[in-house]
Order: sequence, then C-alpha cells, then structure tokens
Amino acid sequence: MSGRASPAYRATLAAYLGPQRGRVALLGGLVLCDISLDLLGPQIQSRFLDRALAGAALAELARLALFALGVAGLVQILFVLNNYLATDIAQVGTNRLREDLLGRVLRLGPGFHQRHTPGALIERIDGDVAALGNFLSRFVLEMIGSVLLLVGALGLLWRIDPRISLLLAGFAAAALLALRRLTGQARLRWEADRAAQAELFGFLEERLAGTEDLRANGASDYVMLKYFEAARRAAARRLSAARFGALTGGSAMALLGLGASLALGMGAWLLAREVISLGSVYLIFAYSQLLQGPITAISRQVQDLQQAGASLRRIGQLQAERPEVVEVDDPRPLPGGPLALELERLSYAYPSGHRVIQAIDLRLAAGETLGLIGRSGSGKTTLTRLLFRLVEAQSGALRIGGIDIRQLSLESLRSRVALVTQDVQLFQASIRDNLSLFDPEPSEARLLEAIASVGLSDWLAAQPEGLATRLPAGGAGLSAGEAQLLALARVFLRQPGLVLLDEASSRLDPASEARLDRALSNLLEGRSAIIIAHRLTTLQRVDRIAVLEDGRLVEQGSRRRLEADPGSRYAQLLRAARANPSDPIDELLAPRPSPRGDSPPDRSAGGSA
Repeated sequence: MSGRASPAYRATLAAYLGPQRGRVALLGGLVLCDISLDLLGPQIQSRFLDRALAGAALAELARLALFALGVAGLVQILFVLNNYLATDIAQVGTNRLREDLLGRVLRLGPGFHQRHTPGALIERIDGDVAALGNFLSRFVLEMIGSVLLLVGALGLLWRIDPRISLLLAGFAAAALLALRRLTGQARLRWEADRAAQAELFGFLEERLAGTEDLRANGASDYVMLKYFEAARRAAARRLSAARFGALTGGSAMALLGLGASLALGMGAWLLAREVISLGSVYLIFAYSQLLQGPITAISRQVQDLQQAGASLRRIGQLQAERPEVVEVDDPRPLPGGPLALELERLSYAYPSGHRVIQAIDLRLAAGETLGLIGRSGSGKTTLTRLLFRLVEAQSGALRIGGIDIRQLSLESLRSRVALVTQDVQLFQASIRDNLSLFDPEPSEARLLEAIASVGLSDWLAAQPEGLATRLPAGGAGLSAGEAQLLALARVFLRQPGLVLLDEASSRLDPASEARLDRALSNLLEGRSAIIIAHRLTTLQRVDRIAVLEDGRLVEQGSRRRLEADPGSRYAQLLRAARANPSDPIDELLAPRPSPRGDSPPDRSAGGSA
C-alpha cells in the first residue's frame, strides 16, 4: 500500500463504513470467534490422537470426538454468518458510494459530459465501485484476523519447539515481503484494466445508441471490427493483471509450502528421537497448513487491494471534479407569476478561451415572449444553458425576476424556469413517470390536465393502460410531435414563470405542427418565454425578436417595429422567406450575395430596440 494511496483508503473506509460501525464491530467479533475455533480444532484432534495411542477409555475418546465435531459445526455456522454480514455491509457501503458518485455526475456541467461517454461513466459508477465491495466489507478485518491467526499458530508451535516456530515465521515473513514487493506493479496493471473496461463500455454505448444509422449506412462490419479491437485490448490488459496477480499469490504460496515441508521434516526428526509425541507432529502439520490460510487470505486481500487501488484512483478522479455552478449558501426566493429577464454585458467562453457569448445586453418584461434566431453556432444553445444555469457566465450579470441568478438556489431556479430541448428524453417507464419524472406528488387529475393542455387526450385514451402504460426505451413508437408534446406537458405540470423552448418544428409534419402551435399558445399564456425559433410561423406569436451572430446580439426589438423597418435583419429574413419559402430560418439567415455585392447593415442591440 503506497503512502499516497493510504489516505484514500482510510477516507473511503471512514466515509462508507463509519455509519455501519456497530455492524462492523459485530463482524469483527465473529471473525475473532472464528480464529479462536480454528486454533482450537487442531488441539482437540492432537489430544484425541495422543489419548488414543495411550489407550484411553472409549468414553473419553467419544467426548473428544463430539467436542471436535461441535467445533467444526460452529466454524461452518460462523462462516455463513461472516459471509452474510460482510456481503450486506459491502452492499450498503457500495450503494452509498454509487449514490454519491451519481449525484456528483448529475451536478457536473455539459463540458464534463462531453469529455466522458455514458458507457465510461457507467463503468466508473458501477464497475469501479463493485471492485471495492470486498475492500469495504472484509479488507481490514480479514487482514487483522489473518495476522492474529498467523501469530496464534506460530505461538502454539513455539510451545512445541521454538525452532519450528522460527523456521515457519521466517518463511511467512519472506512470503509477506514478496507480496509487498509485487503489489505496486500489480496495481498499475489493474488500473490499465479498469481503463480498458471503461473504454469498451463507452464504445458499446455509443454504437448501440446509433444502431439505426449504422445499419442504414452499412457500417455494421466496421463497428464489429472496432469492437473486436477494443475487446482484445481489454482482454489483454485483464490477462496481464490476472497473471501478475497469480504470480504475486503463487510466489507467497511457494515459499510457505517450502517452509511447511521443512517444518514437517523437523517434526518427524524430533518424533524419531522421542522429543515430541505423534499428536505434536500432527499439530506441526495442522498449523503449517493453517498458516497457508492467513497467507492465502493476505495474498487475496492484496490482490483485491490492487484492484481496489486502481478503482479508488479512478473514483478519486471523479470525486475531484467540481461543478462549474456553485450553490449559494443563503438563496433568495423567486417571485410568483411570469418572470422578467435582464442580461447585462453577459459573456461566456469555453475553457479553451473561445468566446461563444460576447457582452450581451437584453431585457424581457414579465409576460413577454422573445423569439431568438440565429445561424447554427451563433450561441443560441449556450445562451439557454446560461439562463438555466447549466453553465456559469464569466462576466456580466443575469437577473431573473429582478434577482441575480447566482443568488438563487438551483432547485428554486429549475422549478420556476423550464427548459425544453429538441432532443426529448423519454424513459422506459410509465407515461405517469415520464410526465412527472418519477415524482409521486402530482395527482392523476393534474397529469390529465397537463395531457389535455397539449392536446394528447385522444392519444392517452388509445393507450391500453392509460397513464400506467409503459413507454419503450427512448420513446420508440412515438412520433417526434408526440414526444415534443409530452415534453411540453411536463412544463405544464411545473407551472413555471419562464419557459425556454428550443422548438423541434423542423422534424414535424403539418398535423403535428398544428397541434404544437395550439399547445404553445396554451403554454405561453401568462408566462414569459424565450423560443429558439426554426419556423417563421412561431415568430408571429412573439412580442420581441433577438438575432444572434457569432455570440453577439446584433439586433433586438419589438417584432412589429422590426417588421416595419425594411433595413432590419428580421425584415430581410421575411423577404428571403418569400423568395425561398422551403428554407429553414438558419439558411435564410445565411449571407446571400446581392447584385451589387452589398452586405446587409449590422443593427446592434441598441439600434433597433
């Protein structure tokens, strides 16, 4: 165990075994009882052998045999109890660790999740934690128990002949030294194994998620080739770690086996000279074999520690990640009703330094609806992430309901501000759970009201079990329009004061568009809203327009005012739409060469407000 790793081991044991200290103490007591019986058993058998050779009465031998049988039975009972209690302690501890890691991952920002695939995170949260099960339940107790059993056996052998005890002690020390020397190198191999497993899981998760596209493009054979390459790398690292682990334990066992053979030979020599009895020779044999138990246990624990060390290092890396957004200690409550919004010189840059939002000034009165338009990469999605506080602005101010967003708790913010993205996430669960996101509080009446508000009552009536109908994974079988309407129904349940909507209208058929329009009308009534618009029809319902370009707000103002201004970008967009009615807004906003080579005028935020 390295000096650097020791604090991590101690901290993990304290954090996840501390709350179970009473049960750990009980397990420790059972382990001590088991050690005592392991040492007592050979003594009874040696006594039986010596008394039988001395011609003792049958009744005395029967009592010794029953005593030995009772001890053997108790050993088996303690074995079952130890395993049950240790497994339960491990499950409680590892489940708490999984809960902590999952909570941390859910609090981390988009940048972290872009660097780590879901498959790799699953391997860290579940696979790495599973490798700690034995470490959390048995490691300390079994190591201490093994040392006590080793000392006890050597002490009893000392009573027979100190030379035999010292001989076996020397070989046991050599075996433990070999274990210590090989542990560090083995841990590095187990770290490589855990990394390869995470890489393999990440590869599988990504490819399985894209099965439809892979089949459509004939890439299945290529994926299988890459899978075999990743699997071979993972298998090679696992075999390397396992071979080195076997070498570690095998070296220790070989040394101890040699010591046991020499000790038994010395016992036979003492017996031939009538220095000790046959029962004592049996004790030498029994305790020599018994010594293999502690060394085997220590070897196994060292190998588990190698795996645990690799897993702890990777878990430590995950625990060292810090959320970009930090909660305030004394949050302020948001007012009721529709929420006003104010952005003042708001800027945001990626960790690489690339600025995606640059000194934006924007105001939205309570109850107003803003249509946000811009080409792909202009910063629309990043702006909604800032408003929802998925990421933190580096400079400027962002106020919701007149309160700086950094003075709000995330729970309060996300209960009063709703975010609906194009990619709707539906779970393999009931319609009820998909609407409430597994919150048992909303009543059936509220759920039905939300369904009716988005025009899905007929759809729900056609489901075999109503709200209890289970949806397949990913919402398979639902149209894009139905999925988007279910996402809007979630918003109705929360009754937010501000709605951030990235509409998915580019994927909707005309009938679904009409249903979405009606649902949006109901949703926006009495609420503030920002809509990333992809259809001109959506812009007809907004109060204000804002145009983003390369992270800058190049135009904003009243929709009617901009519409009436022939030099505004919005007016140019409307003219371009009449000439190219099938083009989406993103393409309509693209620079188009004019007959004279003129470029459109740039109207800043203040110029058209």
